[in-house]
Amino acid sequence: MTVVTEMPEVLGFWRMAGEYDYLMRVQVADMKRYDDFYKRLVNSVPGLSDVTSSFSMEQIKYTTSLPIE
Repeated sequence: MTVVTEMPEVLGFWRMAGEYDYLMRVQVADMKRYDDFYKRLVNSVPGLSDVTSSFSMEQIKYTTSLPIE
C-alpha cells in the first residue's frame, strides 16, 4: 500500500469494513487528471481487480474543526 500513500493526489486512505475494502479521498483538477491517476493506480497496485469511483458534484460544507466544548 506504500505506492498508494505516496501518490500526491491521495488525501486520505482507509481500510474499510463492509462492501468495499478500501476508501480513498483523491483530489485532482479535472477528469483528465483523474483518468491519469486511475491508470497509474491500477497499473501500480498488484492484484487490484475492481475499482468503484464516486465524484462530488458540489461542495456544500467542509470543515476540519471539531465541536469540542
